[in-house]
Amino acid sequence: MFLMRRPRKLKSSLTILSSWLTESLEEKGCKILPSIAADWRYAAEQFVKNLPDKVIVHRSECNPSRLTFDGVDRMGERLAEEVMDVIKHWEGVSKISFVAHSLGGLVARYAIGRLYRLSSKTESASLPSYNSNWEAKNAATHEASIGGLEPINFVTFATPHLGSRGHKQLPLLCGLPFLEKSASQTAHWIAGRSGKHLFLTDNDDGKPPLLLRMVNDYDDLHFMSALHSFKRRVAYANANYDHVVGWRTSSIRRQNELPKSNVLMNDMKYPHIVYIERGITEDGTSKASSSVGTQVIDLEEEMIRGLNQVSWERVDVSFHKSRQRYVAHNTIQVKSYWLNSDGADVVQHMIDNFLL
Repeated sequence: MFLMRRPRKLKSSLTILSSWLTESLEEKGCKILPSIAADWRYAAEQFVKNLPDKVIVHRSECNPSRLTFDGVDRMGERLAEEVMDVIKHWEGVSKISFVAHSLGGLVARYAIGRLYRLSSKTESASLPSYNSNWEAKNAATHEASIGGLEPINFVTFATPHLGSRGHKQLPLLCGLPFLEKSASQTAHWIAGRSGKHLFLTDNDDGKPPLLLRMVNDYDDLHFMSALHSFKRRVAYANANYDHVVGWRTSSIRRQNELPKSNVLMNDMKYPHIVYIERGITEDGTSKASSSVGTQVIDLEEEMIRGLNQVSWERVDVSFHKSRQRYVAHNTIQVKSYWLNSDGADVVQHMIDNFLL
C-alpha cells in the first residue's frame, strides 16, 4: 500500500516498513517497513509529514495473517519479491532503506541477503563472502546494492536478533528454566516454522539454525555483506516492559553490556529515549562469553560476534513512567496511535536521524 502520491518532483529514496506481518518502500530514497500494513500507519504518515517530496513509503503486505508462521526464510523470500515489484513500479528510485518491527526485522535481514548484489566496472565472476578486510580493500572498485539501489538505513524496533531461546530472551516466561525449556520444545506448535527459527530448534537438512546462518554469508545468501552495505544500522530496543522481546536480544548485547541505570539520560525532546550507543565492530574474538558451558549461551555468543562484525547504533527506550508501558512492544512503533501514542517521540527520533 502506497502512502504517497507520485510527487511533482521525482523522489530518489525508497523506505520499506516491516513488522510481524508487513513491509514498506520509499521512492528515490526508498524505505521498506515489514509488518501488518496497518501497524506502520502512524510512522508512514510521519515520514510523509516530515520529509515531503523526499521519500516514498511502502507498507508491505506480503506476509499477512497465518503466513507469518511459515518461517523467516519463506517470509524473507516473499518480501524480497515484493521489494523488487515495488522498485519496478517506481522508476527513478536510487536509494533504499528498511524499517522493521519485531519478527519483521529478521525477515528484512533475510530479504536483503537475497537482494544483495556486488558490481564493479568489470563484471565479477562471483560474489565473495563477507570479510571486513576484503570490503575495505575493494570499496573503491566495487559497489554494493540492494535490489539495484543504494542501501542507506537499516532500522529495527524490538527485533529478536538473537532469537527467543533462554536467558530471559522471552520476558513473558520470567526467566524460569522449566518454562523456557518447555517453550523451546513447543514453540512450533504455536508459531510453526517461525517458532523453530526463533528458538533455534530448526535443523533443515542438517544445517545450523537459520538465525546462526544469518550472522555470516551462507551459500548464495549474503546476509552480512548486505548489512554491511547500509550506511547506518540502528537497533531500537525496549529496556523494560516488553514481554515479547528481551532487551539483550533486541539490542544485540551481552548481559554485562547493558547500560546501567546511573548512565541513562533524560531528553526533553525524546522523553522515552534513555540511552544511545554509537556502534563499534568486533573482530569476533575480543569478548568472551559471559556464561560459558551451555549450548544456548554458545549459540548466542556466536550470533553476537557475527552481528557485531558491522557497527550498530543502539537506541534504548523505556516507557517506565507511561501508562502504556505494559504494551511497550507495540508502543515503541506506535502500532495504534490511540493505544500506543507515547511512542511518538521514538518514531520522531528515528525520522530526525534518518539519512536521505
